[in-house]
Amino acid sequence: MIEPGIYKEVMGSFPSGVTVITCLDADGGIVGITASAFSALSIDPALVLFCPNYASDSYPVLCASKQFAIHLLSAEQTAEAYAFAGKGKDKAKGIEWHLSERGNPLLSKATAIIECELWREYDGGDHAIIVGAVKNLILPETEVTPMVYHRGKLGALPAIA
Repeated sequence: MIEPGIYKEVMGSFPSGVTVITCLDADGGIVGITASAFSALSIDPALVLFCPNYASDSYPVLCASKQFAIHLLSAEQTAEAYAFAGKGKDKAKGIEWHLSERGNPLLSKATAIIECELWREYDGGDHAIIVGAVKNLILPETEVTPMVYHRGKLGALPAIA
């Protein structure tokens, strides 16, 4: 048996980017989660994946919506990262967002945004593995510094020499 605390510590030793995945609920409100478990999957077809916890209150809404936007967060989006990591409604209170042409809620200031349609869902233990078919890619007009997650902390990606 693997001890959960050590498992989390070891996995936290691997630096990763930080994403916020958003969609609209049945009432047109913004719903979302923060996830560091994200990856490109395929170029042809263009697929990406993320892994939400089944216990997340946003997980069933994300699956029911059938479409979502994945935001690759910038270093200046700490408020967004923490807001969408929480539970409950009104996670986006005070956070700037707008609807895309595809009908997805988009957060401002991301390093990139990937709009997807739900392609497949797989079981992954206590998390789901959600695969999205990429439908639109958005890059900012000016380059921004990405956010990274390492050992339980969020911060700016240092300049790479």
